[in-house]
Order: sequence, then C-alpha cells, then structure tokens
Amino acid sequence: MRYRLFFFVRVFLGGLIVCWGGCSVPPKETSIRLPVDSGPSGRSPDQVVKRSHHSLPDQPALGDFLRVAALNHPGLEAAFEGWKAALQAVPQARALPDPKFNYGYFVEQVETRVGPQRQRFGISQTFPWLGKLRLRESVAGQAAAAARERYELVKRGLFREVKINYFELGYLRQAIRLTEENISLIQHLEQVAQARFRAGSDATGVVKAQVELTQLEDELVRLRDLREPLSARLNAALNRRMDAPIPWPERHRLDPPTLADLAVDEAHLMAHPELKVWDAEIEKAEFEVALARKAFYPDVTVGVDYVETQDARFAGVAGSGRDPVMIMGSVNLPLWKGKYRAALKEAVARREVALESKEDRKNDLGADLKLAVYEYRDAERKIRLYRDTLAPLASNSLKVAEQAYQSGRSDFLQLIDAQRLLLDIQLSHQRALADRMQRLAEIEMMVGELPSSGGNPSHENE
Repeated sequence: MRYRLFFFVRVFLGGLIVCWGGCSVPPKETSIRLPVDSGPSGRSPDQVVKRSHHSLPDQPALGDFLRVAALNHPGLEAAFEGWKAALQAVPQARALPDPKFNYGYFVEQVETRVGPQRQRFGISQTFPWLGKLRLRESVAGQAAAAARERYELVKRGLFREVKINYFELGYLRQAIRLTEENISLIQHLEQVAQARFRAGSDATGVVKAQVELTQLEDELVRLRDLREPLSARLNAALNRRMDAPIPWPERHRLDPPTLADLAVDEAHLMAHPELKVWDAEIEKAEFEVALARKAFYPDVTVGVDYVETQDARFAGVAGSGRDPVMIMGSVNLPLWKGKYRAALKEAVARREVALESKEDRKNDLGADLKLAVYEYRDAERKIRLYRDTLAPLASNSLKVAEQAYQSGRSDFLQLIDAQRLLLDIQLSHQRALADRMQRLAEIEMMVGELPSSGGNPSHENE
C-alpha cells in the first residue's frame, strides 16, 4: 500500500509541475532568441575547448595579425567566457524552485482511534505566480544578449588596436627608409661641398653638410630604437612575448573606401555593439519592471503529507492502522507593500538609467564618428596634395638648388633647406597614408567593417 501511495504522490507532483511549467513558458512569438555566433576560436558558446597559442607566418599580412589576436588575446577570451556564463543563467532562471521534503518524528506517539502515529513524511513544491518564471527567463536572456554584444565590443576594440599599431609600424619602416635615403643624399652633397672646398671655396658647406648628416644619423637611431616599443604594443595585442620579433609590414595598396562610401550616419552607428548592449539593458529593465509588478502577487505551495500509523490497540476497530494522506496548500502573504513599491520604483529608475545612458553614449559616438570621418578625409586630401603637387615640386627644387650650388650661384644653406623640405614632404606623405588607415580602423570599430576596405590589401608604390 505504501509503495502505491508514494507512486501516486510522485505522479501527482509531476503532473502539477508539468502543468504549471506549461503555463509559465513564453509563447512562441515572444520566446527569447539569443544570437548564435562563434567565439574567438571559431567555436560556439556551449563548447569548452582549451585555448592554445597560434603563431604568425614568416611573412604575415594584416589578416594574419587579426587572426592571431582573435585566437590568443586573453581579454577577448574572457569576454567570450563571460558570454558563455551568461547563457547558462537562462535555464536556471526558468527552473522551478527545488521541492522540499519534510520529515517529522513523534517523540511521544499520538494516540488516535485507528492507532498510534509514529512519524510523518511530506513533500511540497512552490510555484511562482503565473508569468514570473517567463519574466525571469527574459531578464536572464537579455543579460546574455548584452554579454554577447560586450564580447563583440571587445573584439572590435582589439582589431582596432592591432590595425593602429600595424599601420604605425608600417609608417616607421617608411620613415627609416626615407631617413636612410636622405643620409645618402647628404653624403653626396658633402662630397660636392668637399670638391668646391678643394677648388678654393670656403669650408662652410662642408661643415653644414656634416652637421646635417650628424642630425640625420641621430634621427635614424631614434627611429630604429622606436621599433622595439611599437613591436611590444603589437605583441601585447597578440598575447605574445614583448620581445618576440615582428616582421616589417609590407607596403600595400590599401583599398580604402571613397568619400561617398564614408557617408555614414546615425543608422550606421546603431550597429555599434555598445549601443546594442544598451538596447539589451533596456529590454532587460523592461522585464524587470514587469517582474517587480508581479511581486505583489503571492507564490503558491502545494504538497502531500503522509503519516505512518500503527495498528489500533484494540481489535475490531474500523480502519485500524490506516495511514492518512493530506494534500497541503499555502501561499505567501505579500503584506509589506512598501517593500514591493520600492522595488518597483527601483526597477523603473534602472530602466531610465539605461535609456538615458544609451542616448548619452549615442551622442558621444556620433561626435567621435564625425571627427574620425573628417580626419580620414583630411588625410586623403593631404595624400593627394603631397603625392601630386608638393613632392614633385620639392624634388625639382632640390635639383635646381644642387645645380645652382655647383655653379656657384647659391650657398650651401639653400641646398640644405631644399633637402629638408623634400624630406619633410616625404615623411608627411607617409604619415598621411598611415593616418588614413588608422582613422579607417576607428570608423570600422564604430560602424563595422566597410566592404571596400578589405583585410588583405595588394601591393602599392605610393
């Protein structure tokens, strides 16, 4: 009899849980749809794979640096694990509280007509008010969606950091090359000055050439020493040793967008992961407000108690030894309305915080985007100016100054000024090329990768 009784209790409670759970599941049109994406190692959030370090090829392109950074960077891995942890909160939020098992032993047996009672068994299950489980699941789901966008934000920030340092290292390579070429030029001009000195001219040109040569050699030392800290910054983004060698970036024909392609506006900005984080936080706050309103309604607890009863002391008693079974029910009494009103006001205030924070951040990002687009276009203007106008003029000016000095029609100072002007223009041209791609990296962080910018540019001779 007792086995049949416990079987009945199990079936009864199971039926209650299924029925209540069915009432608490959100309908299909309102169910949570979390984004499905792969992590930094190309795996989904529910896969646990030990992270291993990946190395660069011998001649890495920009895409290789981005790939290694995505696979190795601990900050990105931490954001991925945070997203994975947030996903695990969703099934916890929609689960019922654990059932409770109660046991009581009568120190002094209770005498009843059908026999003395020795011990008591009970099991109960608490059911939150209708809709609470659905709202808790929605809150957890939006928290997971926000964690996913935080991961995307970290990834974009990492890619921006890699690109900034990559193009800075590329500029350094060109600056070293131009400085070496100008050292060779000054050495040639010194030989011209030496020839004029031997022909009877004063030694002013020789001295000035040697001073200029010493300054350029010092600048070359400074530029070469700068490679180590720049490489260290790039290694940090790749999670490599600070002293690990970084090959020089190759010269590329970077295929940047045209001005028309950069006609970005607020609609493009809404794809920024940080704004999507606030969108998820706003949705989460909306569900939290609805959940706070549900706190005014009681939770229901249903249970079954079973009392073990011994046979009656006297024979012939009807129902002797029969074990009673009681179906129990209870509700909590949400009487302290002030507490629940305060919780509701807190949830409403948090919703306002999310709304205003999103608006504030959107304004800041909009201003940053406008500035980055301006600086990109300004760099393009400078590139055209230096490449098409100033560089040819400065090169011709140097040739004319050298011819005039050799013929005795000008002094060596004019020749040095022409050489300095050409070097400044060449360095400014290379600086503008690097600035253009660095500003593009900032724009892509805010609006996403632009199709024409590409990750594997072809060679150029700019």
